[in-house]
Amino acid sequence: MSSSSSSVLEMEIFQYIDVHQSDFIEDLKEWVAVESDSVQPDLRREVIRMMALAADRLSALGATVNLVNLGSHQLPDGQDLPLPPVILGELGKDPQNPTVCFYGHVDVQPAKKEDGWKTDPYTLTEINGNLYGRGATDNKGPVLAWINAVETFRALKLAMPVNFKFVIEGMEEAGSLGLGKLLEEEKQCFFSDVDYIVISDNLWLSNKKPALTYGSRGSACFFVECGGKDLHSGTFGGIIHEPLTDLIALLDSLVDPTGRIQIPGIYDSVAALTEEERKLYESIEFDLEEHKNNSGVKRFLYGTKEEILLHLWRYPSLSIHGIEGAFHEPGIKTVIPAKVIGKFSIRQVPHMDLLVVKQQVVEHLEGVFSKRNSPNKLKVSMPLGAKPWLTDVNDPLYKAARRAIKTVFGEDPDFIRDGSTIPVARMFQSITQKSVMMFPIGAADDGEHSQNEKISRHNYIEGTKVFAAFFLEISKLH
Repeated sequence: MSSSSSSVLEMEIFQYIDVHQSDFIEDLKEWVAVESDSVQPDLRREVIRMMALAADRLSALGATVNLVNLGSHQLPDGQDLPLPPVILGELGKDPQNPTVCFYGHVDVQPAKKEDGWKTDPYTLTEINGNLYGRGATDNKGPVLAWINAVETFRALKLAMPVNFKFVIEGMEEAGSLGLGKLLEEEKQCFFSDVDYIVISDNLWLSNKKPALTYGSRGSACFFVECGGKDLHSGTFGGIIHEPLTDLIALLDSLVDPTGRIQIPGIYDSVAALTEEERKLYESIEFDLEEHKNNSGVKRFLYGTKEEILLHLWRYPSLSIHGIEGAFHEPGIKTVIPAKVIGKFSIRQVPHMDLLVVKQQVVEHLEGVFSKRNSPNKLKVSMPLGAKPWLTDVNDPLYKAARRAIKTVFGEDPDFIRDGSTIPVARMFQSITQKSVMMFPIGAADDGEHSQNEKISRHNYIEGTKVFAAFFLEISKLH
């Protein structure tokens, strides 16, 4: 296809999307109205209803849709709860075309009006060009933008430039229960002819400049437990080793006032910063003051954009989250608590081995504890560990997305990492061994997981265009 005919086709596609943007917003309104909160058991039926809605939408495109039953899972109280099915969808089987698989989720985080929302979280409400509602940006908006882009080709009776596959789940906010097992089972079948996997489940770094994400940190969560039995502080205070005092000393030993982790060996596997990578940071659009205002802090540990981004993305961090067992109600209670559990996590980066990190943490805490000569019992555990993810920005997939962004937004995207953990990216890449890309369309201020979550009308509609342009660019690779 010549560049002139390609641009004419793009104009036709973009015009259709502009004309039908109200329809696309109505679709999002319908989806946001479903309280598909996967965290709360009593709303599981709504998640299952949401999966059926998404399946119907794909079927209306002409896709073959398989709702895969994942069985059930057991709650802490022993109750068995059905897992929502996972959608495996397929549209187009032209052997001359590349096959792109899109992953998204249609479950959401909990939300209530009284939590501080300006509007009803389950009624999509447009204010000053922003579409407010739970799931608007995480992740119903991006899923619909991709579907809208596919629908545009169908409506205009255009030949599909790629074959499409869809993996849509309803348990992402609750840990994607059952998804990994399904991917393993399907890697020789459903994924056998997939060339590329695209995930749109994160945000830009800026409010205005598009971005493509090529990495995220992992997360290793730890419990450190110090135990004895409940005692009266008047009768025993001053003559015993108190578990909470031991625990505070242990937690205090983990990180220094500059944010540097104090566990020996923890930085040994962190890759050295290359000059090529350092240059990526120079051009990234990142407003330090805006980020400060968004977070509500007066100052950061570091003073430059480059230092902030390096410590968010490619260096590990340690955060202390809480203490279980300590008295936390209003008023005073003079009991020395029997057993206390400190909770902290380490966001690890590529090349850090989870098992090695666990060993380093255990050895460090046992060493600190032994110097206290305390008779209390120490127990260290790692109940959860998710690995980091990293891919190559020079992959053809990223080059195609970059060209699509330049076509729609008129500028090159920032290439960014994500400081949080995105387990599905690593899961898809390690299980399927396919090229995986994170392709966000939401802006930095969209407020995923928080009150007043939104996606702007601009990002939702232009995001639909950029996905359509991306289909055309991917087809040119073959």
